[in-house]
Amino acid sequence: MANSIEHRFVRAGDVRLHVAEAGSGPLVVLLHGFPEVWYAWRHQIPVLAGAGFRVVALDQRGYGRSDRPEAVEKYSILHLVGDVVGLILALGEESAVVVGHDWGAEVAWHSALMRPDLVRGVAGLSLPYRPRGEKSQLADLVDTFGDAVYYNYFQCPGRVDAELAADPRRTFRSLLRGGRKRTLEQRTSRSPIAMVPSGGSYLDSYPAQAELPGWLTEEDIDVYAAEFSSGFTGALNWYRAMELSWQLTAFLQDSVIRCPALYLVGEEDRALNFPGVRDAIERMDQLVAGRSEIVRLPGIGHWTQEEAPEQVNAALVSFVRSVTE
Repeated sequence: MANSIEHRFVRAGDVRLHVAEAGSGPLVVLLHGFPEVWYAWRHQIPVLAGAGFRVVALDQRGYGRSDRPEAVEKYSILHLVGDVVGLILALGEESAVVVGHDWGAEVAWHSALMRPDLVRGVAGLSLPYRPRGEKSQLADLVDTFGDAVYYNYFQCPGRVDAELAADPRRTFRSLLRGGRKRTLEQRTSRSPIAMVPSGGSYLDSYPAQAELPGWLTEEDIDVYAAEFSSGFTGALNWYRAMELSWQLTAFLQDSVIRCPALYLVGEEDRALNFPGVRDAIERMDQLVAGRSEIVRLPGIGHWTQEEAPEQVNAALVSFVRSVTE
């Protein structure tokens, strides 16, 4: 795989983005989630490229080898969508199919909302399109679960940054093993979402280290740890800009997706416990004006494309072909 992927940097507006690129044909942009980098798509890049597409997986701003602006306000959803737009144009393309996982799904959905002229199809993994509510997602989480919810814990600069950076290998062994509903419920007194115990740390809300699942290797952990050797602050700033993003997107109130859309979710994904997620899934045919499809993956947790690469690859290849042929 390594020999078939080209790594380079692309200037997109005010940031320089590291991209991993393979293949030729219609453009497919792959957007990772937290805390990931382009490597999260290692199983998809060669398959999509082999199916006749130009595949570009990037480290989004704040992550990996891409630029990491210091100011929190540089991580609003407008900036994140702007990076996708800038990348498509910098690559010399007129349109793309945009695919995202976790936080990347939020960026993918919003790219389709804001630039329907550039996004010919959109796919979200883990998180469905949730239209803007009467309050921010951060406020909704705090109101639903209380101040100990991990999104709220992330708002304090420096504290969780240091916790995650102290031992990156431990961080990734914990986070990449802990994305299942049942695991979180067992660890957090049956809380449906990660909660930070009083006087504890974020990692305390995850299971103690044990054997890795079959889809994850020690070499994978090594890659992620190395990519975050400069710290986690840029990635955490996405959470710290959530309230700002909500304030800036009043113009999207009641907006619907107008291009074909695909949603993939593992039935054991912790994200199903987030406020509004199940309702958004049930209403997908109303929230997408065009063609929409939902693929549910039994037994799969949060790390969708890494846990179930064959199923995800088949669904993505079929979807991208349907919107590009």
